[in-house]
This record gives sequence, C-alpha cells and structure tokens, in this order.
Amino acid sequence: MERKQREYNEKQREVNENQVEGRNAVLEVLRSGRDMEKLMVLRGNLEGTIKRIVAVASEKGVVIQEVSRQKLDELSQTKNHQGVIALVSAHEYVEVEDILAIARKKEEEPFILLLDGITDPHNLGAILRTAECAGVHGVIIPKRRSVGLNATVGKTSAGAMEYMPVARVTNIVKTMEKLKKEGLWIACADMKGLDHFDTDMRGPLALIIGSEGEGVSRLVKENCDFTASIPMYGQISSLNASVAAGLLMYEVVRQRKFNKG
Repeated sequence: MERKQREYNEKQREVNENQVEGRNAVLEVLRSGRDMEKLMVLRGNLEGTIKRIVAVASEKGVVIQEVSRQKLDELSQTKNHQGVIALVSAHEYVEVEDILAIARKKEEEPFILLLDGITDPHNLGAILRTAECAGVHGVIIPKRRSVGLNATVGKTSAGAMEYMPVARVTNIVKTMEKLKKEGLWIACADMKGLDHFDTDMRGPLALIIGSEGEGVSRLVKENCDFTASIPMYGQISSLNASVAAGLLMYEVVRQRKFNKG
C-alpha cells in the first residue's frame, strides 16, 4: 500500500510541475506569451478578473474548461487557487511553417509525424524520442484530445523534447490540406491498410498515428492519400501506439536511406 501511495504521489508531482494557480499568476503567464495547455476555471464564476483571464485565453486559442470547486481543490497545490488553475507547457511549440522550413534548410524531403488522439504522456514522450532518432523534421499534435508537452513527456522522451519541434494545431484535417498543398503525401497508420513493406514512403511525407483505443479518427482517415499497416502474426491484434509509430518511422528511414532503387 505504501509503495502504491509513493507511486501516486510521484505521478502527481510529475503532472503538476507546470501548474500555475491564482488569478494574478495565471494572467501574467497569459501576458508573457508562454504556451498554455489548458485553463480550468470555477464553473459559474466568470466575473471580474476571471472573466478577463478567460477572454485573453480565448483570444490565444487556449482550451478552457469549467470545473467544480471540488475538482480545483483536489488539483490545487497551493490550496489558494482563487477559482483558476492553468497547465502550462514544459517546452515552447513551433508553427507548422517552422517544421517545413527545417526540412528545406537541410535540403531534405519533409518527414513529418501527425499524432491523432495520443493522450498518454509516456506514449508521446517515447514517440518524440524515436522521431528525433529517425530524423523526423517535426511532430504535429491537436490542441484537443491530446496530451501536451508536460513534464512527464519531457522525462519519457529522455531529452528529445528539447530537440524535436512540436506544433500544436486546432484542426488536424485542415493541417493535412495545408501539407498537401506543400507537396506532401499523407499516410495513415491503419490495420486494414496496405502492408507497410509494400508501401512507397520515400517522397515528402506526413505519417499519421492514431490512439491505441480508437486509432485514427474517421475524418482524418478519409483525407489521407494512403494507409499503411503493420503485419500481425500473434494472437493480439494491435500494438502500443509508440511501438507502432517507431516501426513505421524506421520503415520510412529504410526506404529513404537503404532502398534507393
């Protein structure tokens, strides 16, 4: 029981390392321009300073969630949250244009990873680590239904978060359309797709990885150019998201670096 409690406490510390509480503190974070993952405000109390905080956060596209006082009390580390708690990023985000610019500067065909619904920080951290090793130019995640760059992600990535550019977008499908206009092909990881060994992934590419439970969402899948699957020969029919991402990223590496014919 004591071991479980220690593990729980450690997990709470990891999650809350980037937590800001109190009206003035949260407002200053918003004014500073620092990336904010989520803003939680007391339900039914959108007046005064909190109303101004919500207005500024909305203008910046921050995800805003109205929660109960009990929820805020449970999350609060200072026990003086004043009806508002913000989760800020452990690392700054970039723009999609910045990722494309990195590929151009290296004189390489773009290789971008899009993550659709990855909510486990350990999975995101592991994916960032593999992406950095595989030469991915950047990773794109959605603002909603996705974990952001928190402390747990940073720790799991073993430092890769410091080197791997991550962009956060409002709409994955619109981002896909934008990448297509830039000449990229969009590949979707899907168990019903063509075996990835038989899929040509040598050109400018954006590879989409979905969540473990639901995979890639329907609308995203419908807007992909082609799908790629990983052959399964055991009794279990799916892989951990970070493992699947790693296998597909290194298939791209194999085709680009070792299959020039």
